[in-house]
Amino acid sequence: MYAAPHPEMPGGTPVIETRGLSKAFRHSTAVDSVDLTVRPGRIYGLLGPNGAGKSTTLKMILGLLPPTAGEVRLFGRPWSRPDLSRIGASINGPSFYGHLSARQNLVVHTHLLGLPEAEADRALAAVELDPSDRKKAKSFSTGMKGRLALAIAMLGSPDILILDEPQNGLDPEGIAALRTMLRRFTDTGRTIVLSSHLLGEVASVADDIGLIAAGRLRYQGRLADLAPDGDLERAYFTLTGAAQGAGVMS
Repeated sequence: MYAAPHPEMPGGTPVIETRGLSKAFRHSTAVDSVDLTVRPGRIYGLLGPNGAGKSTTLKMILGLLPPTAGEVRLFGRPWSRPDLSRIGASINGPSFYGHLSARQNLVVHTHLLGLPEAEADRALAAVELDPSDRKKAKSFSTGMKGRLALAIAMLGSPDILILDEPQNGLDPEGIAALRTMLRRFTDTGRTIVLSSHLLGEVASVADDIGLIAAGRLRYQGRLADLAPDGDLERAYFTLTGAAQGAGVMS
């Protein structure tokens, strides 16, 4: 039993919109006619089991993969590469130079982006990393690596952050800190798209969700409307066809 995407979303011109977005590989269809609508100033949780098509969808939005069919619109316009300058992203886990400190890593990126080095200090402060710490990134804890990845994504004060499974490997303290940083970002009117297979974590932070399974969008709308009876877990398993107890509530 699957439900159609919820038609009622908060107002405002979408900052990200996909129409019939699809991606087929040689032996399978990873994403099948997905219509996402992401509104400004909100946290949109892209939720679904591992292998559901979440990362593939995000890569198409970012231009890292060409779609087989459909289109992506950014800021109310057809996708164009210049608009990517307004988007910060962390896909496929933290990526950094292990032999450099956090600040040195960010300075490399500021040079590539044509930004002043002071922007590195601003981004580090936003994720509560010490710019004067000379510890090499390869020795960072999982939580510190996640903060560094977030700082890199935040360089240039983007209007949108796209984060793929940012909670992976974090302890409860790190997850709580991440929630605070994400909400601080959207409090300024900016937008976050957050993918995860962890229902509990998405429920704790997202305003709106898109629930994707087997490459198809099963639900889209306000989190509160997903399960009017309050049983988010049952609604999730019903819509995805997943076996209950598969660990998505951690």
